[in-house]
Amino acid sequence: MKKEDLKYYAKVHSIESFGTVDGPGIRFVLFLQGCHLQCKYCHNRDTWNMNGGDYKSLDEIYNKIINYKNYIYPNGGVTVTGGEPLLQVHFLISLFEKLKNDGIHTCIDTSGMVFISKDIQDLLSLTDLILLDIKHIDNEKCKALVGVGNTLELNFARYLSDNNIPMWIRQVIVPGFTDSKEDLLKLKEFILSLKTVERVELLPYHNMGAYKWKNLGETYSLENVSPATSNDIERAMKILGIFS
Repeated sequence: MKKEDLKYYAKVHSIESFGTVDGPGIRFVLFLQGCHLQCKYCHNRDTWNMNGGDYKSLDEIYNKIINYKNYIYPNGGVTVTGGEPLLQVHFLISLFEKLKNDGIHTCIDTSGMVFISKDIQDLLSLTDLILLDIKHIDNEKCKALVGVGNTLELNFARYLSDNNIPMWIRQVIVPGFTDSKEDLLKLKEFILSLKTVERVELLPYHNMGAYKWKNLGETYSLENVSPATSNDIERAMKILGIFS
């Protein structure tokens, strides 16, 4: 596909028309195809390959959203996730321009692992809420867990804060990887340095997506890691303290 066509077409993995866990209210959730990270705990392993999924046009996606407007408006909206949705920034600018004209709340679920280009800035100016998935607060541990360090995503969080863009901070609690007291206290310190954090969500690690790795002939390296329990989450929230 030509570069100039990227704002009119998206590589889509799937669509959820009645989401309730990806932002406020009832959400139309668009899962875009493609991701440049290699999170060991990823439960959507089949979204990584940019050659997967199906091309769908801007009009097709927009019209489908409008069909559900009575359900998602005014207290819900549209959330775009993935994969990593910011890899398709040109399409999202076009889509969000149309949604903002209709008064529909826009949200992006992202790792923030991108350079803050002019296109990213333009998209963020059209975005009402960012669900920012902090992979790991420690740079070296982040590299080991997802394949790259955390410099870009922490800079992304600071940009959101400096430009008054609301965010919910998310982190997956993976026992033995992201749940040490030292790291959680560092996460708390970082969050306190940000001005626009409205909510913090600790998501329990689960292995329900392990079969997708196996279906693709890939090794699921966290095979022997137990899913996070409610006690694990409560302990982490207690360490964070102010968010419990």
